[in-house]
Amino acid sequence: MKNVIFHVDMDAFFASVEQRDRPQFKGKPVIVGGLGQRGVVSAASYEARRFGVHSAQPMVKAKQLCPQGHFLSPRMKCYSDISREVMTVFRDFSPLVEPLSVDEAFLDMSGTEKLFGMPMDAAQQVKDAIYEKTQLTCSIGVAPNKFLAKLSSELNKPNGVTDFLKPNISEIIAPFPLKKLWGVGPKTLTQLETLGYFTFGDVQQASPQTLTHHLGKHGAVLQRLAWGKDDREVTPATERKSIGSENTFNQDIVGQDRVCAHLRKQCGEVAKELRRKGFRAQGVRVKIRYSQGFKTQTAQIKASSSIQDGATLYQAAIQTLSRFNLDQPIRLVGVAAFDFLMNEGQTQMALFEETHQAELQEKRERLEHLGDAIQQKYGDHTVLT
Repeated sequence: MKNVIFHVDMDAFFASVEQRDRPQFKGKPVIVGGLGQRGVVSAASYEARRFGVHSAQPMVKAKQLCPQGHFLSPRMKCYSDISREVMTVFRDFSPLVEPLSVDEAFLDMSGTEKLFGMPMDAAQQVKDAIYEKTQLTCSIGVAPNKFLAKLSSELNKPNGVTDFLKPNISEIIAPFPLKKLWGVGPKTLTQLETLGYFTFGDVQQASPQTLTHHLGKHGAVLQRLAWGKDDREVTPATERKSIGSENTFNQDIVGQDRVCAHLRKQCGEVAKELRRKGFRAQGVRVKIRYSQGFKTQTAQIKASSSIQDGATLYQAAIQTLSRFNLDQPIRLVGVAAFDFLMNEGQTQMALFEETHQAELQEKRERLEHLGDAIQQKYGDHTVLT
């Protein structure tokens, strides 16, 4: 048996917990999220979704669509406790569990046939174990890689299992719309549609040279995904820690200059935390949430060296900005550092990196370490010149 990857996604997690814990809401539309003027829907029960309510929707809009709904503030500690129970169940089936959020994770089930039977039988056992532990349902995608597993888990919700371990999978996914392709945000989607590509099949048959010309290296990645190819491994949570900073704005911002101003400050905050913990980051991830539709897009980059100073972190972060549409109103900007090394007293530069660049980075780091020490002694608002 080749690789077998599960993507397990709890069904309407926050709303389902509320229906479980409050029997009076069972079978009724439940909407969980911020109840203020700028609140956003975190989760909507399937009864509420019939009225057009969905996650990431403005709460004002949800109340218009479903005035008879039960609107509740989130109980994050409760959800976190249940999430830990769910992750414990996952680890009973595989040591390779990669959480994506509180309510979903990848499991590498390769080679477990003697323990749990064929993949679809194993998926049903996972579902049964979760329900026995939490009285909550989930949906599972079963596939040879992470991309196909996540894609398939969405097809039979709620409480379903989808089998994408099929030899003709590229034909099956060919009609899928490009918005379901990982890495396709609003800007990339517009570029692809302008080129006449609307489905996975269109990108499968596209000229690699055309994709590379318009999208750079990202074009080749998207074409592999469109064929259902994904080589990424399931990475356990202990290897996926990140340090981040993000801001949600009371008034939307627009344009690269405004975004960069926030990123620069956030990179300084993240770098300070990296130094405090003794970590060096090898990857940088930028997160943008657009005001229209509250769609969230992320982009990440592997750094050419391990990073611990704000300036280098910022330089890496801004390299991702071409993948976003910064002319749209933006509600949130964030940056995170990930893929850590522990301090070794010396920057590990890429093999052919210029020596003067390494020296420059190390000089920045020494200055920022000095700044940390001064601010620790005299206060965070000390002016450094």
